[in-house]
Amino acid sequence: MRPLRRFLPALLLLVWLAVGAVGGPYAGMLSDVAENDSAAFLPTSAESTEVQRLQRQFADTGAVPAVVVAERPEGITPADRAFLEDARSRLADADVTAPGVSPVLPAPADDAALRLVAPVAGDPGESVERIRGMLARAPAGLDVYVTGPAGRVADLSEAFSGIDGLLLLVAGSVVAVILVVVYRSPLLPLLVLLSAVLALGLASLVVYLLADGGVLALNGQSQGILFILVFGAATDYALLLVSRYREELRAVPGRGDAMLRAWRGTIEPILASAGTVILGVLCLLFSELNSNRDLGPVAAIGIAAALLASTTFLPAVLVVFGRVAFWPFRPHTGTRKPESEGVWGRIAGRVDRTPRAVWLVTTVALLVPAAFLPQFEASGTAESELFLERVESVAGQEVLAEYFPGGAGAPTVVIADADATGAVLRATRAVDGVAEAEPTGTARGLVRIEAVLTAPADSDAALDTVQRLRDSVHAVDGAQALVGGTTAVQLDTIRTSQRDLAVIIPIVLAVVFAVLALLLRALLAPLLLIGTVVLSFAATMGVAGLVFEYVFGFPGADPAVPLFGFVFLVALGIDYNIFLMTRVREETRTKGTRQGTLHGLTVTGGVITSAGVVLAATFSALAVLPLLFLAQIAFIVAFGVLLDTLVVRSLLVPALTVDIGGRVWWPSRLGRSRFRTSHSGMPTST
Repeated sequence: MRPLRRFLPALLLLVWLAVGAVGGPYAGMLSDVAENDSAAFLPTSAESTEVQRLQRQFADTGAVPAVVVAERPEGITPADRAFLEDARSRLADADVTAPGVSPVLPAPADDAALRLVAPVAGDPGESVERIRGMLARAPAGLDVYVTGPAGRVADLSEAFSGIDGLLLLVAGSVVAVILVVVYRSPLLPLLVLLSAVLALGLASLVVYLLADGGVLALNGQSQGILFILVFGAATDYALLLVSRYREELRAVPGRGDAMLRAWRGTIEPILASAGTVILGVLCLLFSELNSNRDLGPVAAIGIAAALLASTTFLPAVLVVFGRVAFWPFRPHTGTRKPESEGVWGRIAGRVDRTPRAVWLVTTVALLVPAAFLPQFEASGTAESELFLERVESVAGQEVLAEYFPGGAGAPTVVIADADATGAVLRATRAVDGVAEAEPTGTARGLVRIEAVLTAPADSDAALDTVQRLRDSVHAVDGAQALVGGTTAVQLDTIRTSQRDLAVIIPIVLAVVFAVLALLLRALLAPLLLIGTVVLSFAATMGVAGLVFEYVFGFPGADPAVPLFGFVFLVALGIDYNIFLMTRVREETRTKGTRQGTLHGLTVTGGVITSAGVVLAATFSALAVLPLLFLAQIAFIVAFGVLLDTLVVRSLLVPALTVDIGGRVWWPSRLGRSRFRTSHSGMPTST
């Protein structure tokens, strides 16, 4: 056994270095298997998904429309028209488009704009990039844009292109700076970051193989969240392990023995923390949106990789370096433990003196921002508002809406029984908000009607028009009409997200409660912890609603934003309560609930706060990608984690635990232990 313990660290290091060598390159290859088309996210039961399936029966379908719009405010010239006509000929002959490139059409009421529609074949991002290159040499003064569904997908792919480089660079740099400040050591942060990088390599390898094999779907937002979760979780677990290792190095001379004691003392809370997050994100499997559902396994794989690296590679490398890893502040055997003399000792003293006042004041302070929760608007946003920077597809859509019907280039599609063509066509044209409608093909007893809406395809007005259109054509007897297209996809996505929000939140709460009950062997303590985290989430969303509207001027949020915010904040926020309460439970066995709580708060305060700051900083890195959804998630999770770390876990939970006393462990035996708290606050035997 002794030889095995001697060579085990070196063996683990070799295994992980091999994993890093194989898996590392896959972090940069995930974009190759990512799908960013929102139409692919919907469930098979959605009406727009059924329309997509039926459209495969029509020979000229399957392509994504790219809309080319050209504008010269003072009037289109013959040279402008010749340029667009030549571009149309080149597009029709190019391999980037499918058959059916439309003629060049002038604006119906103004001679200042032209447009054409080119169905894009293959990957929209690559195809649109080539089309934009073909249109680059426009006559001076003529502004040419490529927009429409294909243009938006291309700009979305471009926005996500910073994930492989910029996001990792920012996240890694932020974590490195924080770790240097926390550890005051140049070497230890490098070892922790190396552990996170190896975990990311393993996670990327597994996710790539599963996505490439069609087992799960990956998109840009899932890829970004994966990178952030791995870095944040691996660093959090490392902080807990390193803190306990430093504590044990002061107690025992052997670095191997110190690590064994530290590993045994932290493995339970780390496993519980990782298990809670994994189970929490896997609750997204109950989502009907493919994008949400597939994020669950992707995030779970990332957390599992972070757990594996933090509990195998990191202990091994720390044993190899020993006390040198902490240079220049090496912990020596028998030296004092400074935790009780610092800020956390003073905070514990305040909680000890007036626990009820502390938790009452803290609760009121959280209820005030929570009252603004209804201010958070999450009924959906237009796809053109997804970008925080001005992109070509958005600029082109604005020009298109100025001179043409807003839905030009992204028609709403009605599929119905061919025998009811006349009735369905009349019902379609009668809908307020439909500019024009024409049959565009028949196949296998079905007719396809394309309706151009007056409002831009991704606007609220267009969503309302599609709903009216569905009501109208559904009422045609025997037509079995269905409505799909770009706007219908957006409408179905919003409604599915709203359903997911109502279904998944109770499931997450039930799963987290079950994990806490098993971990703490109690029922009251888990209810207490969940209640505090939910209160923290409500306060966070209240603040976010105010900040998004009055500070950033955001146009609203997608329903998936509060869902992701809840899943991550509850799962990650409960982490810090797990770190605290498992140590409190350990100390309660020998010190009693009051002193166990105060000691647990004192010795874990610094490391848990550091972990919260690291996680908040890593999630903040998502804001470097110019997308509304990720910027909102970055703010919500970062602010919520800091609020939970600095207020809920540091003040509210310890004060409630001290005030409630041993009953917090009900109905376990620990709640009926031999300790009672005397008037002096010291435990006494009964």
